[in-house]
Amino acid sequence: MSHTLGIRQVQKQKTRQALLDAALGLLEEQSLSSLGLREVTRAVGVAPTAFYRHFRSTADLGVALVEEALGSLHPMIRTTVTTADSSAERITRAIELIAGHVDAYPAHVRFIARERHGGVQPVREAIRDQLARFAEEVSTELAKDPESEGWSEDDLLMLAHLYVDQMLITASLFLEALEGTAADREHVTQVASRQMRLISIGRHHWPTG
Repeated sequence: MSHTLGIRQVQKQKTRQALLDAALGLLEEQSLSSLGLREVTRAVGVAPTAFYRHFRSTADLGVALVEEALGSLHPMIRTTVTTADSSAERITRAIELIAGHVDAYPAHVRFIARERHGGVQPVREAIRDQLARFAEEVSTELAKDPESEGWSEDDLLMLAHLYVDQMLITASLFLEALEGTAADREHVTQVASRQMRLISIGRHHWPTG
């Protein structure tokens, strides 16, 4: 009996993932607000009623895609911040992380870029919450730097948000460069490095206390 339940659970998970993958593919050409669940189930080859065994709505599916796109990045970003010995190394590692993620998951990055300000409120809120978590985690790690002495929690969080926002901008630029040349990619790397350095320089001159 337990073996049968295990098989069913595995199949259910496969169907759920197939729905997510199909939706992500369809969203390459449209926004979530225009996506119909029948489109998704047709692409997977299941009945429309099967959709509701996994998601309450297309908005619910979109929230799951946000978690899939951003959830796994939390430990990587924390590691990038904590293991760097200097601001320059931290910037280099952050850009490498972003470039690698865009290369590996372009559809996820495109989905986040489009839906961050899209028409589906639960998805906008899910993205906002994930980005707020990133900023809080980065802020916590920045607070451990000797140069953060005297900084208030609010100012550190503001600085962390600047870094997170810049990482999103960089991801979008790398996404655009996917169809370009190696020179285009190198240009994105150089621009992103200069912009993050500017934030870092501003940090050194911010009044504390």
